[in-house]
Amino acid sequence: MEYMKPEEIVELFKEKFNDSITNSKIEIKTAGLKKNSYSLIWLEIELKDFKEAVKLLCTIQFPHFAIISDNDTGEEIKLTYHFSLYYGERFKEIFLNLTTNLPKNNLKMPTITDLIPGAQTSEREMKEMMGITFEDLPDLPNVFLPIDFSKGVFPFRKDEKGIYPLSKNGKHIGGNIIDKEEEVKKVE
Repeated sequence: MEYMKPEEIVELFKEKFNDSITNSKIEIKTAGLKKNSYSLIWLEIELKDFKEAVKLLCTIQFPHFAIISDNDTGEEIKLTYHFSLYYGERFKEIFLNLTTNLPKNNLKMPTITDLIPGAQTSEREMKEMMGITFEDLPDLPNVFLPIDFSKGVFPFRKDEKGIYPLSKNGKHIGGNIIDKEEEVKKVE
């Protein structure tokens, strides 16, 4: 197998997607007693080319998908898909983090489960916790939240749709899950 270097991978993405790559970075880290090095690639791409970028990644080598991380930045939701290439290859593995931004007024993006089926659980988590709609993802029951969880409330959000939204000064202003005071009946 021929291994691409991190710089070659970044160049490949930049050639294919030109202006759609809004940010890129390569980090070299060390770990362990022997201070073995490994590479992390960070690519930020516009939403319109996100799925095509995952397809390109699959042409290098079928990537190992780990998880999706999220960040509510106020105006948009930033999603980072964490992959690795050459998974399990000692001292050859490259971690690739592919990030895209979704405007809060249109939280929709294509699913990648047709390319990488193992992404389904993470996409369903983002659906439940952030309110993102993944186009062509089957509408299945909740994985993480109870079925009767309040509709329109997304626990990872930092705005009025989150559990504990922040006020303009950054302090929590209280929950938006309806508090119900129930009578406690003593069993005699």
